[in-house]
Amino acid sequence: MDFIYAFEIIGTLVFAVSGALAAIEKKFDIVGAAILGFITAIGGGTLRDIMIGETPVAWMKDSNYVIAILSGVVLCYIARKYIMKLRKGLFLFDTIGIGLFTIIGLEKTLSLELSPIIALLMGIVSAVFGGILRDVFSNEIPLIFRKEIYALACFAGGIVFLGMNYLFPGVIWNIFASIFVVIAIRYLSVRYHWSINFQPLN
Repeated sequence: MDFIYAFEIIGTLVFAVSGALAAIEKKFDIVGAAILGFITAIGGGTLRDIMIGETPVAWMKDSNYVIAILSGVVLCYIARKYIMKLRKGLFLFDTIGIGLFTIIGLEKTLSLELSPIIALLMGIVSAVFGGILRDVFSNEIPLIFRKEIYALACFAGGIVFLGMNYLFPGVIWNIFASIFVVIAIRYLSVRYHWSINFQPLN
């Protein structure tokens, strides 16, 4: 579907911005920002494609992905003063990115006629792995390993998508609604300090 492709390009650009913003916050130079933007943008999708046997991976077959990444990095440097003024700019772009890539990963895996459970896992991998690499390379503890609600938001959005797609197959609003669920849960969890914090039993 053409709009799925459009979402993947948009998601790639958004994650590239997320990675470049993290680099700017850490005072990396433009080369470091480009590398971090690239890793953040393609990390999850690359791992997903390798795991489901779609090789060469998507960005190697289509230069638009690389153009989107470079555009995101350049955008950060041109408009970094305005972007950094946005409250929690990195959070904003990361949240949009995980929403987009959760559903992209689901859709791509389902299109190969793999099971919904595997599709859900691949959606989560698509969404969070680039962020894990971004945080590791910028010397931060990855969000997925903290008590913040992160992967759980992707899981919830994926469940909503699978449910809606079962009831209303092929309807584009299934995608928008599911992306909204991921973004809303992630935003509200930070806004109201929701967390998952299991205490060990004594």
